[in-house]
Amino acid sequence: MVSRVESAAATRRGLVDAAAELLDEGGPDAVTLRAVGARAGVSRGAPYGHFPDKEHLLAAVAAKSWEAVGDELDQLIADRSRPPTERLERALTGLMEVGRRRPHAYALMFSAPAEEHPDAIAAVSRTHDQFLTIVADVIGDQGRAGPIGALLMTSLHGIVAMENSGQLTPEKWHVTGDELLHMLITRIA
Repeated sequence: MVSRVESAAATRRGLVDAAAELLDEGGPDAVTLRAVGARAGVSRGAPYGHFPDKEHLLAAVAAKSWEAVGDELDQLIADRSRPPTERLERALTGLMEVGRRRPHAYALMFSAPAEEHPDAIAAVSRTHDQFLTIVADVIGDQGRAGPIGALLMTSLHGIVAMENSGQLTPEKWHVTGDELLHMLITRIA
Protein backbone atom coordinates (compact mmCIF):
# COMPACT_ATOMS: atom_id res chain seq x y z
CA MET A 1 0.00 0.00 0.00
CA VAL A 2 1.26 3.48 -0.89
CA SER A 3 1.67 5.80 2.05
CA ARG A 4 0.35 9.34 2.08
CA VAL A 5 3.92 10.68 1.96
CA GLU A 6 4.78 8.51 -1.05
CA SER A 7 1.59 9.57 -2.80
CA ALA A 8 2.32 13.26 -2.16
CA ALA A 9 5.89 12.84 -3.44
CA ALA A 10 4.61 11.12 -6.59
CA THR A 11 2.10 13.90 -7.17
CA ARG A 12 4.80 16.54 -6.72
CA ARG A 13 7.09 14.73 -9.21
CA GLY A 14 4.20 14.50 -11.67
CA LEU A 15 3.54 18.22 -11.34
CA VAL A 16 7.20 19.08 -11.91
CA ASP A 17 7.34 16.77 -14.93
CA ALA A 18 4.16 18.31 -16.35
CA ALA A 19 5.53 21.82 -15.81
CA ALA A 20 8.78 20.86 -17.58
CA GLU A 21 6.82 19.53 -20.55
CA LEU A 22 4.70 22.67 -20.78
CA LEU A 23 7.81 24.83 -20.47
CA ASP A 24 9.50 22.95 -23.31
CA GLU A 25 6.39 23.19 -25.49
CA GLY A 26 5.45 26.82 -24.97
CA GLY A 27 7.86 28.66 -22.73
CA PRO A 28 7.20 30.14 -19.30
CA ASP A 29 3.83 31.63 -20.30
CA ALA A 30 2.51 28.12 -21.00
CA VAL A 31 3.21 27.10 -17.40
CA THR A 32 0.24 27.91 -15.21
CA LEU A 33 -0.71 25.98 -12.11
CA ARG A 34 -4.04 25.13 -13.71
CA ALA A 35 -2.43 23.85 -16.93
CA VAL A 36 0.15 21.88 -14.95
CA GLY A 37 -2.58 20.24 -12.87
CA ALA A 38 -4.53 19.34 -15.99
CA ARG A 39 -1.41 17.90 -17.68
CA ALA A 40 -0.54 15.90 -14.55
CA GLY A 41 -4.10 14.60 -14.28
CA VAL A 42 -4.74 15.89 -10.78
CA SER A 43 -7.45 18.09 -9.30
CA ARG A 44 -7.40 21.85 -9.88
CA GLY A 45 -6.32 22.48 -6.31
CA ALA A 46 -3.56 19.86 -6.17
CA PRO A 47 -0.78 22.08 -7.60
CA TYR A 48 -1.51 24.72 -4.94
CA GLY A 49 -1.03 22.12 -2.23
CA HIS A 50 2.54 21.56 -3.41
CA PHE A 51 3.59 24.96 -4.75
CA PRO A 52 2.44 28.35 -3.48
CA ASP A 53 2.88 29.91 -6.91
CA LYS A 54 4.30 29.51 -10.39
CA GLU A 55 7.72 30.82 -9.33
CA HIS A 56 8.15 27.99 -6.84
CA LEU A 57 7.04 25.44 -9.41
CA LEU A 58 9.51 26.77 -11.98
CA ALA A 59 12.27 26.72 -9.35
CA ALA A 60 11.51 23.02 -8.86
CA VAL A 61 11.78 22.51 -12.64
CA ALA A 62 15.14 24.32 -12.66
CA ALA A 63 16.37 22.22 -9.73
CA LYS A 64 15.31 19.01 -11.48
CA SER A 65 17.09 20.11 -14.66
CA TRP A 66 20.29 20.90 -12.76
CA GLU A 67 20.06 17.59 -10.90
CA ALA A 68 19.97 15.75 -14.23
CA VAL A 69 23.07 17.65 -15.37
CA GLY A 70 24.72 16.88 -12.02
CA ASP A 71 24.03 13.18 -12.41
CA GLU A 72 25.73 13.22 -15.81
CA LEU A 73 28.70 15.11 -14.35
CA ASP A 74 29.00 12.50 -11.58
CA GLN A 75 29.32 9.83 -14.25
CA LEU A 76 31.95 11.82 -16.12
CA ILE A 77 33.98 12.47 -12.97
CA ALA A 78 33.91 8.76 -12.10
CA ASP A 79 34.85 7.67 -15.64
CA ARG A 80 38.65 7.64 -15.44
CA SER A 81 38.88 5.64 -18.67
CA ARG A 82 38.42 8.87 -20.64
CA PRO A 83 41.08 11.57 -20.82
CA PRO A 84 40.29 14.75 -18.82
CA THR A 85 39.82 16.86 -21.97
CA GLU A 86 37.26 14.41 -23.32
CA ARG A 87 35.36 14.48 -20.02
CA LEU A 88 35.36 18.29 -20.13
CA GLU A 89 34.15 18.35 -23.70
CA ARG A 90 31.38 15.88 -22.89
CA ALA A 91 30.34 17.95 -19.88
CA LEU A 92 30.08 21.11 -21.95
CA THR A 93 28.47 19.36 -24.91
CA GLY A 94 25.85 17.89 -22.59
CA LEU A 95 24.93 21.32 -21.28
CA MET A 96 24.98 22.74 -24.80
CA GLU A 97 22.50 20.05 -25.85
CA VAL A 98 20.14 21.15 -23.07
CA GLY A 99 20.35 24.68 -24.48
CA ARG A 100 19.63 23.43 -27.99
CA ARG A 101 16.83 20.97 -27.23
CA ARG A 102 15.24 22.71 -24.27
CA PRO A 103 15.97 26.45 -24.64
CA HIS A 104 13.29 27.55 -22.17
CA ALA A 105 14.53 25.15 -19.48
CA TYR A 106 18.11 26.23 -20.20
CA ALA A 107 17.18 29.89 -19.73
CA LEU A 108 15.35 29.01 -16.53
CA MET A 109 18.37 27.09 -15.26
CA PHE A 110 20.59 30.13 -15.70
CA SER A 111 18.26 32.58 -14.03
CA ALA A 112 19.48 33.32 -10.52
CA PRO A 113 17.69 31.15 -7.96
CA ALA A 114 16.19 33.14 -5.10
CA GLU A 115 16.97 32.38 -1.49
CA GLU A 116 13.51 30.92 -0.97
CA HIS A 117 14.38 28.11 -3.39
CA PRO A 118 17.09 26.15 -1.53
CA ASP A 119 16.69 23.03 -3.72
CA ALA A 120 17.53 25.05 -6.83
CA ILE A 121 20.47 26.72 -5.10
CA ALA A 122 21.80 23.35 -3.93
CA ALA A 123 21.49 21.84 -7.41
CA VAL A 124 23.31 24.79 -9.02
CA SER A 125 26.05 24.68 -6.37
CA ARG A 126 26.53 20.95 -6.87
CA THR A 127 27.00 21.25 -10.62
CA HIS A 128 29.27 24.27 -10.22
CA ASP A 129 31.58 22.29 -7.94
CA GLN A 130 31.47 19.24 -10.22
CA PHE A 131 32.26 21.33 -13.29
CA LEU A 132 35.23 22.98 -11.58
CA THR A 133 36.52 19.53 -10.58
CA ILE A 134 36.46 18.52 -14.24
CA VAL A 135 38.16 21.76 -15.30
CA ALA A 136 40.87 21.34 -12.63
CA ASP A 137 41.56 17.83 -13.91
CA VAL A 138 42.24 19.28 -17.36
CA ILE A 139 44.41 22.25 -16.41
CA GLY A 140 46.06 20.66 -13.36
CA ASP A 141 45.51 23.74 -11.22
CA GLN A 142 42.60 24.01 -8.77
CA GLY A 143 43.35 27.71 -8.23
CA ARG A 144 42.80 28.60 -11.88
CA ALA A 145 39.77 26.33 -12.31
CA GLY A 146 37.36 29.16 -11.42
CA PRO A 147 38.50 31.69 -14.02
CA ILE A 148 38.98 29.03 -16.71
CA GLY A 149 35.60 27.51 -15.84
CA ALA A 150 33.98 30.95 -16.13
CA LEU A 151 35.63 31.46 -19.53
CA LEU A 152 34.30 28.10 -20.72
CA MET A 153 30.81 28.63 -19.33
CA THR A 154 30.40 32.14 -20.70
CA SER A 155 31.65 30.96 -24.07
CA LEU A 156 29.21 28.07 -24.04
CA HIS A 157 26.42 30.44 -23.09
CA GLY A 158 27.31 32.68 -26.03
CA ILE A 159 27.41 29.74 -28.43
CA VAL A 160 23.98 28.56 -27.29
CA ALA A 161 22.51 32.06 -27.49
CA MET A 162 23.88 32.68 -30.97
CA GLU A 163 22.75 29.27 -32.22
CA ASN A 164 19.26 29.65 -30.76
CA SER A 165 18.87 33.10 -32.31
CA GLY A 166 20.05 31.83 -35.70
CA GLN A 167 23.14 34.05 -35.64
CA LEU A 168 25.75 31.27 -35.46
CA THR A 169 25.55 29.41 -38.74
CA PRO A 170 28.31 27.57 -40.61
CA GLU A 171 27.39 29.54 -43.72
CA LYS A 172 28.02 32.84 -41.97
CA TRP A 173 30.94 32.00 -39.68
CA HIS A 174 32.42 28.88 -41.35
CA VAL A 175 32.33 27.07 -38.01
CA THR A 176 29.78 25.20 -35.91
CA GLY A 177 29.10 25.60 -32.21
CA ASP A 178 30.61 22.18 -31.58
CA GLU A 179 33.77 23.16 -33.44
CA LEU A 180 34.04 26.39 -31.44
CA LEU A 181 33.70 24.48 -28.20
CA HIS A 182 36.38 22.01 -29.27
CA MET A 183 38.71 24.88 -30.29
CA LEU A 184 38.25 26.52 -26.91
CA ILE A 185 38.98 23.34 -24.96
CA THR A 186 42.06 22.69 -27.09
CA ARG A 187 43.38 26.16 -26.25
CA ILE A 188 42.98 25.82 -22.49
CA ALA A 189 44.15 22.22 -22.18
